[in-house]
Amino acid sequence: MSSTIKDVAKKVGVSVATVSRVLNNLPGYSEDTKRKVLQAVEELGYQPNAIARGLVNKRTETIGVLFPSVSSSFSSLILHGIESVAQEHNYSVIVCNTAEDGKRTMKYLQLLREKQVDGIIFSSGLLEPEYNEVVRAMNVPLVLVATKSEFDDVPYIKVDDRQAAYDAAEYLIRRGHRRIAMIGGAESDRIAGQPRYEGFRQALRDHGIPLREELMQDGGFTFDGGLRAAERLLTAAPDVTAVFAAADEMAIAVISAAAKLGIAVPEQLSVVGYDDLKLAEMSNPPLTTVAQPLREMGELASRKLIAMLDSGAPAASEILPHRIIERQTVRALPAPPGP
Repeated sequence: MSSTIKDVAKKVGVSVATVSRVLNNLPGYSEDTKRKVLQAVEELGYQPNAIARGLVNKRTETIGVLFPSVSSSFSSLILHGIESVAQEHNYSVIVCNTAEDGKRTMKYLQLLREKQVDGIIFSSGLLEPEYNEVVRAMNVPLVLVATKSEFDDVPYIKVDDRQAAYDAAEYLIRRGHRRIAMIGGAESDRIAGQPRYEGFRQALRDHGIPLREELMQDGGFTFDGGLRAAERLLTAAPDVTAVFAAADEMAIAVISAAAKLGIAVPEQLSVVGYDDLKLAEMSNPPLTTVAQPLREMGELASRKLIAMLDSGAPAASEILPHRIIERQTVRALPAPPGP
């Protein structure tokens, strides 16, 4: 059975309050008492409870993080950034997997409330009004990452998805492609689905390329969904010379579907992804993709949250830059012959 603060007090012969003051660096005891308390803590293997400490210093030094898919490479990179900064400031991180449809979000928010976390980072999903109401009732700061806030007092960190998709399409257009398809998420997804479709369509319009809605498929931001979408697309539209996939997993699915159908990448089909996950470097051939600074986004979210805790002041939202990482899945087409 683990030792308690009462065991430490009894061993030293002082009150529980004195042990608490020593452990929280508060005044009111001699150096000799401090030495005896710390020696007893070591001998008994006492581990102070974070919530018990919080009763004294008003903090538990814990941050709650909610992801729709903890196991994904996307979430992992963001989480590494969050944890690295949290550790620098002596905060622990509680990670909650809310599931893709967010059905466990309310359950986990209640858990974080019971754990008395000092603040919350919410990633990727839509911050529904009922979620925001729960966090407000907790009276803790909230920061969003890889998603956009619809509440003026909730800061967020993300890239400009619409512009990033525009740049991906334009990258292909400037390399001579005119028959370009897109595999994205659901159009109803206001965070990543809708803006990426909008950016793609706008790039085609700006370059005078006719929009063919049948060349835009929903792959659900997953490998399996991307594979099904790519097989439908490449079978129904063999004239397509390039595909923009709005997630790296779907882009790799396009490469897999193309190989199955005997279509060479990039000789016959060019592919651009989105995110720049480690998978992009590992694909065959290595994937050209739009890079989001995911780890840096996590670091910044953590810094903003801790700054809000320290100052009590609100934080500003930030749009971070994206860039295209050129690898080996895009081929420039030769210019058409002149008249």
